[in-house]
Amino acid sequence: MRTMKKLFGTLLFSVLCISGFSGATYASGTLNAYTIWSERYATEIFDAFTRETGVKVNFLRFPSGEVLARLIAEKNNPQVDVFFGGIADAFVAGKKEGIFEPYVPLGAKAIPERFRDIGGWWTGVAVDPLCFMFSTAFLRDHGLNAPESWQDLLDPAYKNGLIMADARTSGTAVSRIFSLVLAMGEDEAFAYQKRLDENVQQYTKSGAGGALPIARTQAAGGIFFLVDALEMQQMGYDVTISYPGEGVAYGVEAMGLIRGAKNPELGRKFLDWASGPSMQRLYEEKKIHLIPTHPDVKTKNPALDMSGVKLLDLDIEWSGEHRMRLVDRWVNEIVR
Repeated sequence: MRTMKKLFGTLLFSVLCISGFSGATYASGTLNAYTIWSERYATEIFDAFTRETGVKVNFLRFPSGEVLARLIAEKNNPQVDVFFGGIADAFVAGKKEGIFEPYVPLGAKAIPERFRDIGGWWTGVAVDPLCFMFSTAFLRDHGLNAPESWQDLLDPAYKNGLIMADARTSGTAVSRIFSLVLAMGEDEAFAYQKRLDENVQQYTKSGAGGALPIARTQAAGGIFFLVDALEMQQMGYDVTISYPGEGVAYGVEAMGLIRGAKNPELGRKFLDWASGPSMQRLYEEKKIHLIPTHPDVKTKNPALDMSGVKLLDLDIEWSGEHRMRLVDRWVNEIVR
């Protein structure tokens, strides 16, 4: 916990020194939000909300762990009204810190219970599995097949060639840890990560931070959420996507209302809008490669068909309760 407290303290200092929003943004008709989604994805969603409702949205994007730390640091003076797109375990962790206000959005009950909190602490809007993403050129040049097991990543051919996200700031990295714990058991998962660390070139602040260097053949590969890997392919880069046979966890991308929000009615208005099927239909329309949680929204993209992938179901309440403990263990045992 010492590591996380230090991170919260650092972020609190930065929040007090440089606020992300000016007081003027709290004017009527303006919603303030934090998101982990890329600028492109978030802009498409928030612009659609503005077109349909007339409500302007100001948003800031940070990695999931940093958003959580900011919200905890700001809880006596919230700077935003909603957190949109964060991994659900961050909401469970934040609930214990008193930073969220329960609210069940209109229409949210159509979303399956495994993708939402029935008390309204968070509502899932998308599913995003982890995957391996590797430079096709690197695999070809080294005579390697795409990895199909967690153990394949220990191959000496990947020495200093893997890029992973940092669990202190990235929800992708936390989901990676959860995947390994589910696939191997906790102690074996951490023993494995010590060996894996020998092949890691760097740990990036955000989950998608290593995607472009790999796509540009500056590194061999890494572990990403599928949405980020497919974005690289959409941009024209030659990357290969594969999955470990032992299975991977998937993130439930969620949203929730901030306790003490300056504009709670606008926050509820946004959550009502975003819980409906029209918002999730934007994924396919705008080429945002996420799997919808709303049963009325179907996807035609074969890359999002997970029928041949072993997905490991994660107890989100458990993950939220153990998130910080496992991050601290990762810091102390792997990157110390």
